[in-house]
Amino acid sequence: MKIVLATQNQNKIKEIKNALPQYNIVGIDELNIREELPENQNTLEGNALEKAHYVFNNFGVACFADDSGLEIEALQNEPGVFSARYAGPQRSDDDNMNLVLDKLSNLNHRNAQFRTVIAYVGENIEKTFEGTVKGTITTEKRGENGFGYDPIFVPEGFSKTFAEMTMEEKGKISHRKKAVEKFIQWVEMH
Repeated sequence: MKIVLATQNQNKIKEIKNALPQYNIVGIDELNIREELPENQNTLEGNALEKAHYVFNNFGVACFADDSGLEIEALQNEPGVFSARYAGPQRSDDDNMNLVLDKLSNLNHRNAQFRTVIAYVGENIEKTFEGTVKGTITTEKRGENGFGYDPIFVPEGFSKTFAEMTMEEKGKISHRKKAVEKFIQWVEMH
C-alpha cells in the first residue's frame, strides 16, 4: 500500500520508512511536488493539517503530514512549534541547539519532550494522531546520528541521546513512531 507523506525532509521519510517497512512510504518529491509546504500556524496540529490540506487541495492526493517540536518545561514549552527555526530563518540545527543550551545553561530543571502530530487529509476526512517521548536536555551535544535536536535529547529510561542511538534504536521509541503507529492502526481499520 502506497502512503504519501507530505514532506521534503529526507530524514523524516527515512525514519518513517524504517519504522514501517511493510508500507510504501513516498515523499512529495516522488510526486514531482517541489514547492515548499506552508507552515504558518501557531500549533503543531495546525501546521500538520495545513501541510496535508495544501497537498490534497492543490494536487488531489490523500496524504499525511507531520509537525514535530521539542517542548522544554523550563522554557514554557519552547521551542515547540518554532523548533526548526528557533534560532532564526536559516533553520540551522546547530544554531537551534546552541540557543537551547545557552538558555538552559544556569538551570538544573531540564525536562523536555518531543511531540509529533500527524494529520491525515483525504476525501471528506481529516484526522490527527499524536506521539510523545519524554526526556531531558543534556549540557552538551553528544552523538553523530539523527537530526534536529537529537544530540541534546536523552529519552527517559536511557543514558544515550537520540543522536548516540542507531536509527533502529531511536525508531523503537520515538515520538514520530508512536504517532505513525496510531495513524497506521487507524488506516488498517478503514
